[in-house]
Amino acid sequence: MTAKKKCCKDKPRCKKCPVVLKRLADASCAERLDMRHYIVDKKVPKKVLKDARKR
Repeated sequence: MTAKKKCCKDKPRCKKCPVVLKRLADASCAERLDMRHYIVDKKVPKKVLKDARKR
């Protein structure tokens, strides 16, 4: 998945937001390839995704 260039700072944040993808990587639900590209697990727990978008 490719992250957007700039964070939109909406509440809740969108799934392609770089902040959300970084939080998923920190929760070990995604793997960072380079600055904007991530490999996201197919089965991310709903609670983890919700927390990443909410904070």
